[in-house]
Amino acid sequence: MALADVFLTPLGFAALAAAIPIIILYLVRPDPRRVRLPTYRFLSADRREDRSNPLFERLKRSLLLLLQLLAILLFATALATPYVPVSESSTVEETVLVVDASASMSVESDGQTRFSRAVTEARSAVTGTTSVVVAGSNADVALRGGDPEQARTALSDLSATAAPGDLRSAISTATAIAGEGSRIVVVSDFADDGAWQDAVRVARARGLSVELRQFADGGTGNVGIVDRSFSGDEVTVSLKNYGDSAVARSVSLGGQEKTLSLGPGDVRSVSLRIPGGGGTVRLSPGDDFAADDVSYVAAPSDAVVDVLVLTNDENRYLTTALSVVDNVEVTVRNPPTSVTETYDVVVYSNVNGERLLAGNVEAGRDAIREGGGVVIQAQDPMPGKYGDLLLVSPNGTATNPTLGTPAQSELTRGIDFPPPELYVTGELREGRALLSTTDGSPVLATAQRGNGKVLYYGYIEEHSAFKYDYQYPVFWKRAVYDLAGRPPLSQLNAETGARLSFGNETTVSTPGGEVTASAVRLDDAGFYEADDTRYSASLLSESESDVVAPDIESAGNDTVPAREEERTVPDPLTEWVALAVMGGVVLEVAYLRKRGDL
Repeated sequence: MALADVFLTPLGFAALAAAIPIIILYLVRPDPRRVRLPTYRFLSADRREDRSNPLFERLKRSLLLLLQLLAILLFATALATPYVPVSESSTVEETVLVVDASASMSVESDGQTRFSRAVTEARSAVTGTTSVVVAGSNADVALRGGDPEQARTALSDLSATAAPGDLRSAISTATAIAGEGSRIVVVSDFADDGAWQDAVRVARARGLSVELRQFADGGTGNVGIVDRSFSGDEVTVSLKNYGDSAVARSVSLGGQEKTLSLGPGDVRSVSLRIPGGGGTVRLSPGDDFAADDVSYVAAPSDAVVDVLVLTNDENRYLTTALSVVDNVEVTVRNPPTSVTETYDVVVYSNVNGERLLAGNVEAGRDAIREGGGVVIQAQDPMPGKYGDLLLVSPNGTATNPTLGTPAQSELTRGIDFPPPELYVTGELREGRALLSTTDGSPVLATAQRGNGKVLYYGYIEEHSAFKYDYQYPVFWKRAVYDLAGRPPLSQLNAETGARLSFGNETTVSTPGGEVTASAVRLDDAGFYEADDTRYSASLLSESESDVVAPDIESAGNDTVPAREEERTVPDPLTEWVALAVMGGVVLEVAYLRKRGDL
């Protein structure tokens, strides 16, 4: 047997050379002198020694040499690092657990979810040093390098989300934080597009042991809501049948109910009117995967936006753009006129300043006090009766300006604003300029007034080409919804896994309780409420609803095995040899003391 089969560093036996000078010293030491003693007692003892075994006496005189040689041999053996081959799994001290917390892990079978079974398995895989990576809509490190108690506490605090998962990113994150010789244990249903396999191959190529433990019971014949869209005051939901047989499902919302029949693999859609304040779309009967049997719909209590346009020279481009917006009702009045009704948005466009009444201006202030908004459109000349409703101090007009870069805003997002031929020059006296000329004159500006808003629209319509742009009605749709405090339904209703962002720290009521943050990740399905606005999040993922996963234990050519072939690794015995060296030293000291040399 080669030394390399038993010792990690056979070169350590070079330390045996230290025995050579010790042996030479013993060979060259002088023989003891013989002294004749007159005392009979000692002569008698000498005769007894003569009768003893000479071989034993030589061995006794050389015992110290043998002890020293033994110590050198043990020391050299320790340097050579003897080992015994053991299975790699028995030597793991650090484990990185990847726990799949995606929506599909909430599938139930026999009274338990896949997630609860996976967490139980993860707890049994905890070692001396354990990290926990959670695969939800993002890969989050819940614990890094914790002890067993910390790891089990971190696992107990986890819960399945209602969002699609990113298992590939989670395994990649685990690979990045794993130390040399660590193992990665992935507990999942592996019910996704299979992109995680590449991450497993990368981890194993780095020399890490990766174990895949699958929990994929239940979910057969799932039928779920996989898509949703809005038009006016209606929501359209799409259902998919993932089973092998035809099924019927009832779809209900706010007292309405429709029944659909779906064959194997069919996708069908149904439209329902959204009640004031929204509601919950439900499928019945339900199945093992409850997360895609509901879709939450948030909507204003009053969906219609009432817009008043005060003008003495109606801008047909403006009124047409407003009238084609869903759920917007436009009223046009010509000053001088009395305004007794309350409107969500009041627009002042091409107004004759001499005919504008104080009551007409007060109608705009009433809209602001009720949480609505006011728009003042630029004209030449600008009426002087707007007072504090006008955000710009006008000082004349100029032609052919160059526009700066629009500020980041929902009103300006994705819109290419052309420069006007004629514009009103002036300084912004309140609020925020969203678009300005290079000389600093605002073209678009907005300001918050209590619960309401004011918008300055600096395009003089007859001297602007923007009214011909296809983005013109898009801008006005955004403007009236924003001023009325009525975001489009597409903004109020998101998919799980998205983020809800605010301008500053905001208290948000979530399905899991209140949080205060500038952004909230929508991992839970349900309703969210902030600043008197209601939002919703629903699982809408065709891939996540496909909850039946192939068995990874029966790996094919296009998959990775759940476990790699068990490898053997050396388990060094250095500590045991070191103990033997110490024992040899103790014996040598004890012998020297007995002989009287110490």
